[in-house]
Amino acid sequence: MSLDNAAMTIYGDSISGNCLKVKFVADRLDLPYDWVEVSVLKAETRTPEFLSLNPAGQVPVVRFADNGALAQSNAIMLHLAGGSDLIPADAFERALMFQWLFWEQYSHETAIAVLRFQKFYLKKTDAEIDPNLRPRCLRVLTLMDEHLEDRSHFVGKTLSLADIALVAYTRFSHQADIDLGQFPNVRAWVGRVEDDLDIEHFS
Repeated sequence: MSLDNAAMTIYGDSISGNCLKVKFVADRLDLPYDWVEVSVLKAETRTPEFLSLNPAGQVPVVRFADNGALAQSNAIMLHLAGGSDLIPADAFERALMFQWLFWEQYSHETAIAVLRFQKFYLKKTDAEIDPNLRPRCLRVLTLMDEHLEDRSHFVGKTLSLADIALVAYTRFSHQADIDLGQFPNVRAWVGRVEDDLDIEHFS
């Protein structure tokens, strides 16, 4: 199946960085798709209809023209971007991209996305939030800031899936009450990636 000509439907929640990653890749590669909004806050991922599509009850999910369905944001990005310049041609740079994709889901998303969701959407007070969560976010951003000290992008010198994966929630750090001004290299990188993707500047 040629993705350039295939119809696909992205089931996603527009407030979710994980869903926006998939949208960013599809838009960057000019892949045609239909977007179906599925609200996590309204528990629309728990309906029988959605669970028949993804029993894990999570967005994003992409259904392709042949009715094949794929979940997990980074798996979807990798599938959509196969053969494109978003995946480094050099084997070691490609491995570095994978390194950052794994780190993003294990260390980054579990800190910044969680704090943002609890503060901005659930309106929890600091007393109701795990006190270790904010320090974890700051450690994540410090690591990123140090990595970007002498780099324009996370891997190589051009946009890759590593940048798209990491920018999705980083650009919303202010909604977690974190000022990216404390991390000037990260803030400048976010702006570059937003320009690369031709999306609104949020930081």
